[in-house]
Amino acid sequence: MSDRPLPPAVILDRDGVINDNDEPVNGPEQLRLYPWAAAAIRRLNEAGYRVMVATNQGGVGLGYMSAQDLDAVHERLSALLKEEGAVIEAYAACTHPPQAGCDCRKPRPGLIHKLWEVIPFDKSRSFMVGDRESDVEAALAAGLRAIRIGPPSEGTRAERSVANLREAVDYIMQTSRDDFSPHTMGAKTPRETFRGGGNDDARPCPVHMG
Repeated sequence: MSDRPLPPAVILDRDGVINDNDEPVNGPEQLRLYPWAAAAIRRLNEAGYRVMVATNQGGVGLGYMSAQDLDAVHERLSALLKEEGAVIEAYAACTHPPQAGCDCRKPRPGLIHKLWEVIPFDKSRSFMVGDRESDVEAALAAGLRAIRIGPPSEGTRAERSVANLREAVDYIMQTSRDDFSPHTMGAKTPRETFRGGGNDDARPCPVHMG
């Protein structure tokens, strides 16, 4: 077994972090990336972070979109990022209705645990970036550091509040400059998509190449 140290990761919420969420994103044609998103993600890639997405998508369970629609959105997202040299290595989505009481819907940490099982990373040196306190709570429950996008809030447990993903990456780079070197980055794996995760019902979706 290799004693090579695990790389750090940055787990991103999707809506409101990578893409505009003024309107629901129920299909790939509704996806609108923020203009700074690809460059920010590419910067993380180049620095050696494993970049993944953990997103609540209860619209599937409520019937507003299908699981296939969700996969198509993530395919489109990856394609748009690839055009600018950025990569998301894996997606984990809770598709249960909000009131289902599952273990995967944030603020519970199930999605982060599922990502770690697929692409192991050093939790102590990893971050979650989200725009809701549920993202912050999921990060802390999983042992990650938390950054929240939005105005500073007295009630947040995030260590930092920033305006957008670009500023979040600036902060990550500033605070983690000496935490690791590029050689800790493992080989890139195929991009994977997961839905579900509640209790023992987690079943992986087909693997999609990034």
